[in-house]
Amino acid sequence: MISVELCLNKAGLLQSCRVSGHADAGKKGEDIVCAAVSVLTRTAYTVLSGRKELKIRASAPKRGEFRMEIDDFGNDESFLTAVGTYLREGLQSVCVEFPDHVKISIEKEPPERENGSIRGRP
Repeated sequence: MISVELCLNKAGLLQSCRVSGHADAGKKGEDIVCAAVSVLTRTAYTVLSGRKELKIRASAPKRGEFRMEIDDFGNDESFLTAVGTYLREGLQSVCVEFPDHVKISIEKEPPERENGSIRGRP
């Protein structure tokens, strides 16, 4: 199974994407689920890495693994929102169509903490 973890910052902007595993929905090189996830994540990375305003790191340390982290958004929040929405909606669509082969989790960065408690709360 392919596991996808998307992390959004407090404003809902894409902070990171981690993909691991294999769909096992077809032969190596013929797996449409793997191909769909790969195309979505690689396209998002390619588009984001082409923007000078964004600082992005990515790696694919081995077959079946991909990591991408956005370190600095600059003033390009609307662009990042669009690409993040494309990636999230696309991956969720694949997950709905192939639930036995892909799972996705979306986490929001927790609110800032101040003196051990969430800001604005005791």
